[in-house]
Amino acid sequence: MPKMKTKSAAKKRFRVRPGGTVKRGQAFKRHILTKKTTKNKRHLRGATNVHSTDMGRMAQMLPSCGL
Repeated sequence: MPKMKTKSAAKKRFRVRPGGTVKRGQAFKRHILTKKTTKNKRHLRGATNVHSTDMGRMAQMLPSCGL
């Protein structure tokens, strides 16, 4: 049986926290920031959790993390 490989893109973008939740960066914060409001950019700061409906996909992409 071949080994289950972790998706390289996923291991660069997500971190599994000790409680089993997955940390991700916010989208829409990389470029074209001049037309976005200061309030919008402020709310995009920091990291957030992956939604519970996407955890099945996270488990497929990160098989060695025990999700």
